[in-house]
Amino acid sequence: MGRKQILPKALNINIGIISLGCSKNRINTEQMMFLLSRAGYSISGETDGADVVLLNTCGFIESAKAEAVESILELAAAKEEGRIGKIVVAGCLPQRHKEDILNELPEIDAVAGTGSFDDIVSVVDSLKSIFNDINAPVSETPRIISTSPLWAYLKIAEGCDNRCAYCCIPDIRGRFRSRPMENIVKEAKKLVDMGVRELILVAQDLTRYGFDLYGKRSLLDLLVELSEIEDIKWIRLHYIYPDEIDDELIDFIGKSGKILKYLDIPLQHINDSVLERMNRRGTRNDIEGLITRLRERIPGVVLRTSLITGLPGEGEEEFEELCEFLSDIKIERVGVFTYSPEEGTPAALMERPSKAVAEQRAERLLNIQSEIMQKWNESRVGSVVTVLVEDLEAIEKPGYYLARSYAESPEIDGYIYIKGLNMKTDVFATLESSPCLPKFMEVRITGLENGELVGEKHQHSK
Repeated sequence: MGRKQILPKALNINIGIISLGCSKNRINTEQMMFLLSRAGYSISGETDGADVVLLNTCGFIESAKAEAVESILELAAAKEEGRIGKIVVAGCLPQRHKEDILNELPEIDAVAGTGSFDDIVSVVDSLKSIFNDINAPVSETPRIISTSPLWAYLKIAEGCDNRCAYCCIPDIRGRFRSRPMENIVKEAKKLVDMGVRELILVAQDLTRYGFDLYGKRSLLDLLVELSEIEDIKWIRLHYIYPDEIDDELIDFIGKSGKILKYLDIPLQHINDSVLERMNRRGTRNDIEGLITRLRERIPGVVLRTSLITGLPGEGEEEFEELCEFLSDIKIERVGVFTYSPEEGTPAALMERPSKAVAEQRAERLLNIQSEIMQKWNESRVGSVVTVLVEDLEAIEKPGYYLARSYAESPEIDGYIYIKGLNMKTDVFATLESSPCLPKFMEVRITGLENGELVGEKHQHSK
């Protein structure tokens, strides 16, 4: 490798930012944005004309790696054409392939692993690659919110100890580490002061929160603390492992006026043999019992999960069991994925269905889920729900505004399209202290258009 060119420190260096992957990775991007901005760099979501492009990558599964590599090659072409300067790649892809990524992709000028997000200024300054400890305490670096002025992700832990047989996250992100509760609450208050009204709690496993710091599962204690922050309106929970949801947590969610009745619970499969092979805790009976308790004790709860087809051990009988389960239980929101054998994981060495079979099975599951979603959406017509209106008009539906109820999580679930709103009087409440305070309102869902829910302001909504 040739000697790296060192970038001169100057206020007029522009850095274009691209963030791939999950919400947890987005938070790392936002932290790097803060550090680079504080160091004097100009940051932007635009890459053309950038002196440096920072690409934060995902490397969790093959499709994510392919997206990252494709993005790098596109940047390499732009670099060759003189449209951008240097390329810096951060995150999961270089962490997973740090031994050979620069050799295989020489267009990259420097990389930063998942333990080195806080060193991004040094990486950009020197164009020297850095890989630090992936098991270090969770970074408390401030961030520049890139999602919305109305909602934001709030990471409460990093890494994972579950060691599912198909998953490489512990090797990329390290062991499970919780953030101290007081730090999380402090950040939540800061976000609320900025105008954020919906906090989306994320971690690889929310329900394990606090065990490493306090010797016990402490998610409930954290939720109690966050719920006491006056101006938080909605708190949404993503990635709650099914085997660690106890009755005390269920009852608190059911009674809370702030914890949304929307729970993202990754199941992955339902057959006991497949679950055991994948080192997943619990059985089908456990899962069905949990769903029953959730629906009985949290009226109106919306469940989201992910299911994987083609896992090792999934024959026709096991797959039919999965289809039967989905048809009977009717989970409201489901993401379906085909199994991706990942190098270094136990499952990659196990016998499994072909990729073609896995894809056929995924298509069938998606068809089942499509029917479930259609009937569920039809059942919502005529109901009155509280929504948070996003401050933009729907491009594909002129005259409609985008809104979300508790049942729609940002970036993954879509919107309810609301017509007949006045942007100044309906969408925003004007106060001297906060001229752009987002307004929650009640809307009546009036129908479905091309599979999307549409509605209008409820006549009694304030």
